[in-house]
Amino acid sequence: MRRLWLLLCTSILCAACSGPPQKEIDRAQGALDAARAAGAEQYATEPFTAATTALKQAHEAVDQRDYRLALSRALDASERAQDAARQSADGKARARTVSEQAVNATASALQQLEGKIKSAAAARLPPHDLSAATRVAKDAAGALQKARADLRAGNYLEASASLKAPQEQITAETRRLEDLIAGRAPRPPRRKK
Repeated sequence: MRRLWLLLCTSILCAACSGPPQKEIDRAQGALDAARAAGAEQYATEPFTAATTALKQAHEAVDQRDYRLALSRALDASERAQDAARQSADGKARARTVSEQAVNATASALQQLEGKIKSAAAARLPPHDLSAATRVAKDAAGALQKARADLRAGNYLEASASLKAPQEQITAETRRLEDLIAGRAPRPPRRKK
């Protein structure tokens, strides 16, 4: 329905189009700038790219003096930029939720690893068996602190991406310590000094 209305408006405006549709191109550029400010480049990539392409095509059509095509592309760019801005808000909210979940899951896993380190120490496992887990816990705490700062700054994609490797390392070390405590895993060989 919206496309039909757009097509009807385009055809009416085209009849009166004897010069470049600068007002429509400026409006499309403004909508594109607003979408960029809303974070559409990151959170609504596809419609933002389509809007950028349509605006570029509008400028090319003006250069070729095809003002009808320029008008059509400018109106299309404006509509797509507005869609990108709307989708960006939804994408940003989803990314924030995913980031918050990643931070909470990592914090919980880190607490579990720290508990296993204490249990392993209480079970009198040699310090060399605990050194890798201790290092992973320390590195994960630093990554978690950085992810929380990214989350506060609104860098949601960076926050969740930075926690993937630490989560995997925490899980692996937690399992290794569980196996060592239960006596199911061979201990790594001692390093000769």
